[in-house]
Amino acid sequence: MPPQPDPPVPPTSGSPQPGLVAATFTVLRRRRGALAGATVRVVGLSGLAGLLVTTAIFALAWPLFTRMRNQRIWYHHIEDPYLHDQTDLVLVALGTLPLFLLLLGTGSAALQAVCSRAVVTESAQSAATARESRPGDPVRGRLRPVLAVYTLRGLIVWPLPLLVAFVADRLTGYHLDTPEPLERGSWPHTLVETSPAVAVFVAVLLRLALTLAPAAAAAGLGPRAAVRRSWSLTWTWAGAPRVLALALPLAALTAGVFRLVVQFALPLRPLVRGLVEQATGNFFAAYYAGLLAPVIVGVLVTAAVALPVTCTAFAVLHDRLRVPRTTARSAQDAADSTARHVYSPPGPRPE
Repeated sequence: MPPQPDPPVPPTSGSPQPGLVAATFTVLRRRRGALAGATVRVVGLSGLAGLLVTTAIFALAWPLFTRMRNQRIWYHHIEDPYLHDQTDLVLVALGTLPLFLLLLGTGSAALQAVCSRAVVTESAQSAATARESRPGDPVRGRLRPVLAVYTLRGLIVWPLPLLVAFVADRLTGYHLDTPEPLERGSWPHTLVETSPAVAVFVAVLLRLALTLAPAAAAAGLGPRAAVRRSWSLTWTWAGAPRVLALALPLAALTAGVFRLVVQFALPLRPLVRGLVEQATGNFFAAYYAGLLAPVIVGVLVTAAVALPVTCTAFAVLHDRLRVPRTTARSAQDAADSTARHVYSPPGPRPE
């Protein structure tokens, strides 16, 4: 009796996968040690760097605080009320904003690389046939490409609303000393006045379309290739609803955690204000330091809570959306080849 061939093994890619939320929390649970350690290191170092940058900014802006204090003393001497002008401080804050965005982007890029590596490791261990890493698996040293993706995405998304808001403000703002170029109440004035809202809506759509770009960069692609992949994966019937369904709850979670932590940290305001005023003797520096203290605590706690979940969820979604394009056809071909091998008659085969 001729030996019977082994029964075909079903391909692993055809096995049912857990839901996106379940897969995300599975990775977070099984890789909690690595993810928690990376989160503590990244948030801690980013918070320390942010504190140093804030201290340096306060040192650079100290002449402004001194001038405010002197003007307050003078107005108090002549018994007039004093309302300090915040324009110079706003300009200083806008000028140093790129430094804080760089810190936020660097920390997010580092966590994205760690979370993507955890997702691929988990999927490789759960697959029976994954004995080698798939092409495009994240490797160490992916911080620079992910950070480049954050920069490239920001350059794509935000220039349009900023430019439109600036132009609309120049044409319809109340600060004009000369007659307004557009008559108030006319339809050109209305169109220009509402154009920033349209530009923000377009920016939000672009931001959603490029949501998966950091995960793609952490998976081994270059910045431009990661942006193209995110665009191609998102603008599909399968990708767009899933990206939107994942982005909205995560945005709500981030906003809710930030709001809650800031409310709990509000008692820090008088404490920090008293300490800084006692140490420096400048009320205005102490006042703004007290305003910033709960916000800084809120940003750090929100980053520690929301960033690992967000990065892991989008890494899982990117892995789910890219796998069917590369494995579904190969799995079907493998199954057809196995079936032909099993049911082919024994004997010599034609050349």
